[in-house]
Amino acid sequence: MEFFKSPKFYLPIIYVVIGVFLIIVIKKIIGKGFDLKANTLRKNSHNYKKTETIKVLVQNIISYFIGAVVILSILGVYGVDVGSLIAGLGILGAVVGLAFQDTLKDLFAGVSIILENHYAIGDNIEINGFRGEVIFLGLKTTKIKSYDGAVMMVANRNVSEVINYSIEESRSTIDISISYDENTDKVLKVLNEIADTLNKELTNTKGKVEVLGIEELADSAVIYRMTVPTVAMENFGISRKMNKEIKDRLDEAHIPIVYPQIEVHHGE
Repeated sequence: MEFFKSPKFYLPIIYVVIGVFLIIVIKKIIGKGFDLKANTLRKNSHNYKKTETIKVLVQNIISYFIGAVVILSILGVYGVDVGSLIAGLGILGAVVGLAFQDTLKDLFAGVSIILENHYAIGDNIEINGFRGEVIFLGLKTTKIKSYDGAVMMVANRNVSEVINYSIEESRSTIDISISYDENTDKVLKVLNEIADTLNKELTNTKGKVEVLGIEELADSAVIYRMTVPTVAMENFGISRKMNKEIKDRLDEAHIPIVYPQIEVHHGE
């Protein structure tokens, strides 16, 4: 009973309760502060994703800090010389730092990626030829999920060159192969009519569909080009819609789309 009445029993419990309470309250305060900032940004925009990523990072750092303070306070209750322990940890930290240089490089690289706005969770990026969506961004590693479900985990120190497809607007570009036999003015007239229709129907665009004209005089076809700027990463869906509309309207106008053909001759 004497132990249960002593500070060695109830003080650690009090410290843990206070620590958990502080973590919950501070996390909520930080979350609300970042949410107010995020509410002023367009959802799923790059700055929105960056704000959400930094929010999670700050919350985790504060949780680790409070947890460390609680542990040191509890050790102090049991008579451990916390000052000497911290000094010893400083020396140990220097030794560990030498042993785990790569880990420290990962941590510094992770902070740099976040602060310098290289990418955030939800961005579509390409690293070392692997393209996908960032599903996790920590201080040590980055996880990217490709369209087919494959997940690549890369150490932050190895992220030297990144292509980010989510920062700026994207662009849908469609090339249409038309026979040399078709009248150019007729083809351009139909394509401009298609552009007018698409401008009324398409969403998530950042401008108007344009018919740029003849892009190339290829070996077996005249290549016409249409293009439209889109919201980041919406270009794939918009390209599919454009392709369908182009195919349907060209069929109605009896303008065939040229495609490669192989002619086989049988010798006697």
